[in-house]
Amino acid sequence: MLRGVGGWSGVVRGAIVGVAAGGAGLAVGELGAVLTGEASSPGVAVGQWAISLTPTWLEQWAIRNFGTHDKRMLLLGVYVVLALVSAAAGVLARRHLTLAGYVAAAFGVVGMVVAVARPDAGPSYLFPSLLAGIAAVLVLRWLTILSLQDTDAGGGPAERRRFLASLVGTALVAAVGGFGAKAWIDSRYDAEPAREAVKLPEPEAVLPEPPASVHPNVPGLGPFFTPNAQFYRVDTALTVPQVDPDTWKLRIHGMVDRPFEITFEELLKYGFEEHDLTLTCVSNPVGGSLCGNARWLGTPLAPLLRRAGVQAGSDMILSTSTDGMTIGSPVEAVLDGRQAMLAVAMNGEVLPIEHGFPCRMLIPGLYGYVSATKWVTDINLTTFASSSAYWTQNGWSPQGPVKTASRIDVPNDNATVSAGNVVLAGTAWATHRGIAGVEVQIDSGPWQTTALATADTPDTWRQWSYTWAGATSGNHTVKVRATDGTGMLQTSAVQDVVPDGATGYHTINVQVS
Repeated sequence: MLRGVGGWSGVVRGAIVGVAAGGAGLAVGELGAVLTGEASSPGVAVGQWAISLTPTWLEQWAIRNFGTHDKRMLLLGVYVVLALVSAAAGVLARRHLTLAGYVAAAFGVVGMVVAVARPDAGPSYLFPSLLAGIAAVLVLRWLTILSLQDTDAGGGPAERRRFLASLVGTALVAAVGGFGAKAWIDSRYDAEPAREAVKLPEPEAVLPEPPASVHPNVPGLGPFFTPNAQFYRVDTALTVPQVDPDTWKLRIHGMVDRPFEITFEELLKYGFEEHDLTLTCVSNPVGGSLCGNARWLGTPLAPLLRRAGVQAGSDMILSTSTDGMTIGSPVEAVLDGRQAMLAVAMNGEVLPIEHGFPCRMLIPGLYGYVSATKWVTDINLTTFASSSAYWTQNGWSPQGPVKTASRIDVPNDNATVSAGNVVLAGTAWATHRGIAGVEVQIDSGPWQTTALATADTPDTWRQWSYTWAGATSGNHTVKVRATDGTGMLQTSAVQDVVPDGATGYHTINVQVS
């Protein structure tokens, strides 16, 4: 046992020493991950583990409040917790140095366990967290001893200078080493050069551009095709997988007569087609923005399944991403004639890395959580009765057909507009059924038919506009509803996103002045 904590001054010293030791451990772990990949680094491994433990309600709260930045906030939370525990270990070390060393080592052990437990992990994933734990213990012990020597009765200016120089030096080395290692990892495992080298195959038939009339000329209304940079992203990947197309393979197996594998080079030799498709997330709230429309280039998935020979009784495709994420899709939705595909391009560009490069799966008519596997590497033909995918295990429905939805995009909620004629505009979708009509309601008045933009395909959203004539001063409520291509009216029943998508009418308030 070493000398006492030393009052508040000792507590502060201990906390600073603990944080410095924790930072040094993380930096060493990042350096180790240069050899094994970013997914094996302690912070990322623990963060990915935290995602797997996150309850659905908390996950939805994060998506609602942080949108596509939810993963950054999660990783920040991991580092904050680590800093707090490191600070506590530093304070404890002033009285019980050996016990504090065990606390620091425990973080290394946790990192090792969760890193090697990842579906895509190998034995090398143990390495970064092992180094991080050893470094944290050694630095904690070294700085604590220096700090206690400085506060001893016999300590003088030399001891103080030595301690401060060691503390500041450790912090600087940890910061430079950590950020430097992260930059090194990003450079070493960056798939962007390989992506830029991909030559896209020509589609068997060039799909003509949709007419300009698919998009009403209303200021503030988003474009018909969502730019790639603005397309929503919701997945469980804390760090975006960097997949080399030269080593990528897709395995099709399970309840099939002829299992096989194909490389990316072989995939590009298949027949390719273009298809306009609106993709939406099951986590999208009523009126939400987790929806996008794009032109995709891919090879049809149905012929690949037929080549494998799907056996009778198989009703589920269990697809797996390179990072171990699993998605369950109905076999029927691929074989019933819709344009399900393995996509390699998006809006005329090779798939962006964050959207699944080099290959992702797409099935029209289904929410992304049961159809749109990014970085797909494995397709297992099985049954819903015998297998379950990630989202189903977390409380979501195994079947996820897209529900009819509509949204008011112009004006914004709580906007102030001038009295007179007010233009309303928005978007509606019922993927694979199409949109036949959109209506708006002002306050409690009758439902009014809007002007629909030209339809592209039943698999894309449809934009609409309406001129609200003679809008009078005051606060008004505007609602919207849609009718799909089968004649079914969008339900007014309010339901949350769990377990199979939100329902209800999007409603905004407008202040007319």
